[in-house]
Amino acid sequence: MECGGRAQRRHRFGFLRGGRWTGTTGSSKAVWRFAALAVQDLRVVAVALESGAAIRYSEDLQHGRPFADRKTIPNKSMTRFRPCIDLHQGKVKQIVGGSLRDEGAGPTENFVSEQPAGWFAENFRQDGLTGGHVIKLGPGNDAAAREALAAWPGGMQIGGGIHAENAAEWLDAGASHVIVTSALFDADGKFQEQTLHSLVAEIGPEKLVIDLSCRRTTNRWTVAMNRWQTLTDLTVDHATLDRLAPFCDEFLIHAADVEGLCGGIDSELVELLGNWGKLPVTYAGGAATMADVLLVEQAGRGKVDVTVGSALDLFGGKGVAYRDLVTWNHR
Repeated sequence: MECGGRAQRRHRFGFLRGGRWTGTTGSSKAVWRFAALAVQDLRVVAVALESGAAIRYSEDLQHGRPFADRKTIPNKSMTRFRPCIDLHQGKVKQIVGGSLRDEGAGPTENFVSEQPAGWFAENFRQDGLTGGHVIKLGPGNDAAAREALAAWPGGMQIGGGIHAENAAEWLDAGASHVIVTSALFDADGKFQEQTLHSLVAEIGPEKLVIDLSCRRTTNRWTVAMNRWQTLTDLTVDHATLDRLAPFCDEFLIHAADVEGLCGGIDSELVELLGNWGKLPVTYAGGAATMADVLLVEQAGRGKVDVTVGSALDLFGGKGVAYRDLVTWNHR
């Protein structure tokens, strides 16, 4: 039986039909609506979205009993700063969003560090900053990425060129999660759900961050892949977040149109993400001052974390002090 097929099968706690499960958890009389992630080795992993929380649930299809690996993600009401290390040609850089292209002049660089990636990761480790990300922008960045992950093992996520065949390798290198975007689409930007299923079967949803970085279009926000050069057929809205939530632990969303410009955040996008709020979400793009960080917390109802890049003094910026963000996180 495959998830998404037409088969219907009765299990102890409900029905699995067309990749959707409706049933009870056994410990509660409430009826949950589940999205089945994968059926493998007679187990089904499911997520119930209810009251702003996500509950991962596994059931043994052979013996009809729940496993004890249930994970509840509680509601949160405080925005955290998530650090970032963007790598281009092996160096830590801050680049204007969308200026990194396959042809023409090179990207617009706001900052190029003399310090190696491991130096930044070590600082984040010492300051107890978790959940940040290392992004490989093109080839030539693997060594620097591995250096950063080794400096803060389990403390940072990794993105850039991640797919089912190499995801486990990067987790073994020290990443807490892998981040994926382009691998989920074909060359024309059409979403490939089976590719997502394969990735989840390889590493599990608890190790996956789905990057839905986007551009403003007539559909409000459209996911952009291939270093934000190619628009896809996915829009960033509550329906898309609900559809993908069962397959990942978090979402990462760059507002590509304002990324690197230090001209203010896309508050409407942050508000949309905060009003959803069922899984952890990190927003990146445009933060120029601590007032922007506060605006993310307000517009996102404390349910959206934030990354600060080009404005951060650690990256040569003048708008936000790194020590202020460390203090912010330890409120």
